[in-house]
Amino acid sequence: MLYLVAQWLDFAGPFNLIRYQTARAGAALLTALFIGLVIGPRFIDMLRVRQGKGQPIREDGPQTHLAKRGTPTMGGLMILVSLILSMFLWMDMTNPFVWACIAVTVGFGLIGFLDDYDKVRKASHKGVSGKVRLLMEFVVAGIASWIIVGQINTFLYVPFLNYTGVPLGPLYYVFAAFVIVGAGNAVNLTDGLDGLATMPVIIASGTFAIIAYLAGRADFAGYLGIPHVPGAGELAILCAGIMGAGLAFLWFNAPPAAVFMGDTGSLALGGALGAIAVATHHEVVLAIVGGLFVFEALSVIIQVFWFKRTGKRVFRMAPVHHHFEQLGWSESTVVIRFWIIAIVLALLGLATLKLR
Repeated sequence: MLYLVAQWLDFAGPFNLIRYQTARAGAALLTALFIGLVIGPRFIDMLRVRQGKGQPIREDGPQTHLAKRGTPTMGGLMILVSLILSMFLWMDMTNPFVWACIAVTVGFGLIGFLDDYDKVRKASHKGVSGKVRLLMEFVVAGIASWIIVGQINTFLYVPFLNYTGVPLGPLYYVFAAFVIVGAGNAVNLTDGLDGLATMPVIIASGTFAIIAYLAGRADFAGYLGIPHVPGAGELAILCAGIMGAGLAFLWFNAPPAAVFMGDTGSLALGGALGAIAVATHHEVVLAIVGGLFVFEALSVIIQVFWFKRTGKRVFRMAPVHHHFEQLGWSESTVVIRFWIIAIVLALLGLATLKLR
């Protein structure tokens, strides 16, 4: 909104600062952070009153988690409110990439909300049917993919190689939808300990803020040998907004958590990262930067696959963060070590920009 006002005023005087994506990215981060910190306490009180017993805790999980009973969920609503308000204030709302990412963020957030609501209402950790949820996710991701692909080509670019892409043609629409849905569910599976998913999402968002800005600049993209995507630089502001909203949420989610993100937040944030990766043509790099999320998702897939065929488990418990808890690691140890891994993976992802 402010960008359109500044544009209408021809960026005169102090409005000239709004012309620059870097300035708006910083403003978006601070705005989302401020809004999240302001609304947080009342939001948590409201959730606590409305939910009563809070998020159901799995009986077969680590016994230390039973102490978290009564903690409200759906804290992702705080993230979405602060993020969306920040986006509307600072982003160019005429940019198609912006609307595609809004569709995924809000759409996945709504799906997650329905799942969280069902869990709280039934007092069970089982929410909406997995098949129904996946169907809804693919519908949203399909719409976003159609918007995004209308602005870019249908090549899958390979990291470490200059301008080398695999032409997927119409299959790219399916591929893009899988990336978005996969990212959303991978972050969702990671969200099992206080702060475990939030900080890696912030780290990945910071990484993709850099990638989006560079991909949107023809000069930088040409120098680095990465695909130039006109308009993608605007997504750096979205990434910054995610960082600000995530930091505000982490203030209240730090152990012992006053609120859980729930599927409302994890699905929305993961889906947003997937949409940003597709829009910037860095889908493979997302698998590196978000390697922690990939590892968590694979641990569940491997566990289910192997148990169905042999009746035995590969991990003591899946997702894999619970495996380490069962080995005797404290919750804080798991969280901090996983944060360190997320930082290292982010640096590896950034390295792909130069090693071509």
